[in-house]
Amino acid sequence: MVLKFPFKVEKSAILGTIHRPMAQVLFWSKQTRQWIEIWMIVDTAADYTLLPRFMADKLGVNLEKDCKVFHTYGVGGGERVYFLSKTKVKLGEWERIIPIGFLERNEIPPLFGRHLFLETFETVFSSNHVVSFSVK
Repeated sequence: MVLKFPFKVEKSAILGTIHRPMAQVLFWSKQTRQWIEIWMIVDTAADYTLLPRFMADKLGVNLEKDCKVFHTYGVGGGERVYFLSKTKVKLGEWERIIPIGFLERNEIPPLFGRHLFLETFETVFSSNHVVSFSVK
């Protein structure tokens, strides 16, 4: 089975129109005991999956009790990360248990990262602005 998502077309003040690879990922919420849909940027440069802080509440994660805190550094500088070692996620029909990080800020987009998630799929970014996933 192959799962495909069209890129999201957005306007950029600097670049004009851009095409962003996005995927619909479902996260299991301990709070509501149901799947929560999150559209994420498919980010091959992200070591692991990252979410904005407010998503922790929706997923029933207590950042202070359930997570380890550390600092990470990237293009935007340093940032505090609340790291949760195991979370249940679904991409299409495929379930995974992955680590995720919650950043201190809410303004960042959700990033679909490599470790134990993106790296478990054959992922193709096509020139017609579609991202495709299949199992390795």
